[in-house]
Amino acid sequence: MYSLSIEKRKTKSERMRNMGNIKNVLVMGGGLMGKNIAFVVSSVKDYEITIYDINDVDVPAGIRQSTKQLVEKGIVSEAELAERLARIHFTRDLDSAGVKNADLVIEAVFEDMNLKRETFAKLEERCRPDCIFCTNTSVMSPTEISRDLKHRERFCGTHFWNPGHLIPLVEVVKTDATTDETAQTVMDFMTRIGKKPCLCNKDVPGFIANRLQHALWREAISIVEHGIADAATVDTAIKNSFGLRLPQLSAMENADMVGLDLTYNIHEYVLPYIEDSHEPSPLLVKLKEEGKLGFKTGEGFQKWSNEEMDQVRDDLNTYLIRMLYGK
Repeated sequence: MYSLSIEKRKTKSERMRNMGNIKNVLVMGGGLMGKNIAFVVSSVKDYEITIYDINDVDVPAGIRQSTKQLVEKGIVSEAELAERLARIHFTRDLDSAGVKNADLVIEAVFEDMNLKRETFAKLEERCRPDCIFCTNTSVMSPTEISRDLKHRERFCGTHFWNPGHLIPLVEVVKTDATTDETAQTVMDFMTRIGKKPCLCNKDVPGFIANRLQHALWREAISIVEHGIADAATVDTAIKNSFGLRLPQLSAMENADMVGLDLTYNIHEYVLPYIEDSHEPSPLLVKLKEEGKLGFKTGEGFQKWSNEEMDQVRDDLNTYLIRMLYGK
């Protein structure tokens, strides 16, 4: 009995071994987000990264395109980029060494529940029993994705925000089975690759930041729907008021700063008038049914020319680089 107990403890220890000693990282999915995640991971010279995809993917070209502004502004040198690309490998072989030897997997396939479950089922057959599995999803439940896995204790959500090579936040989401050790290891890993991880203790729809973002969007759309202001005016109001200070003074500390008594008084008066619908806005439904899908079609809440859309994208990257790197 004693030796059996020792062996059980040893097996568990081996299963969890080296959770803080990650060397080989596998990214499942070679799309834009997958390539950007691989680039971020490559910031640590100790890591060897493999990207797997069912299709041929020109990984270096994709990463060079995403990081063009970083190189142009001298944030990443051409020599550093070449060195980082040399540690990012590509495979279409699920039985390759990059898959079998992975210490940590970040899945970045399409947002399809069955596809994600099938991906992890295949990985569990091939990866070592101590490998940590992470799913990059913005909306799907990591608990549901990991439902059929044998070792659910080493699975968690990791929501990278787009653009993945620039936005610092990664939400680390615990499932109903994720151990504290797994969550902390992933938090430490994200910190090491230069991200700002936030731990979401409960697997809830929207996690943390998307719940906040879409609460704002719901009210913004409602203001337009009810004729209080048009879409451009709403954006102008956000950008030139609280939106301007959010990176420095966010919601909870702002409430403390102005005083919870004042916060209470404001809420008591204004909350009855704030949108609280649990269904998509009728205006949003109408625009969707009319095929007015925003940048995809050139018109949504506002009309957009190709030049205006390109300008918005370029301005976003320029702004993020200036905010993050001062350039």
